[in-house]
Amino acid sequence: MVALASGYCFSTKTSPGYLIRRASQLMVPLAERYFEGQDLSLSQWISLKMIRDGIAPTIGELARYLGHSSGATTRLVDQLEERGLITRNRSNEDRRVVALEITPAGLEATRNMGVRMMEMWDQLFADFEQDEAEMLIVLLSRLVARLEAESAEDVR
Repeated sequence: MVALASGYCFSTKTSPGYLIRRASQLMVPLAERYFEGQDLSLSQWISLKMIRDGIAPTIGELARYLGHSSGATTRLVDQLEERGLITRNRSNEDRRVVALEITPAGLEATRNMGVRMMEMWDQLFADFEQDEAEMLIVLLSRLVARLEAESAEDVR
């Protein structure tokens, strides 16, 4: 087990929390620039990907992952549905549950913007070795899994 509190992470600029938050703060505006003049916003694209990948099959799950209110997420879902990018399907088992499903048009829009986002990531990782980029993804995935496990324990 690693003890980060042993010294170096007391400095703000080397704290994992600070670095992760700062990277996110800097990345979002950069990513949003790639969406300027496009048919989708960054939030819409992320939503489509989460619906496509089964990460957020309902409005409630999508709101939780996006960090938006249920009202704001409902408006976002309304926009995606009006454009034919997703559908809502009420559950036969529980009429209160409405599943979100991506349409072929939504898949195409997601793919198209995915190409643009890969350009951004290629630019950001240009100075990284392949194994460094892969290791960063592995480490962040482990951190997210650990945080999700902690979050699930808090709910119990």
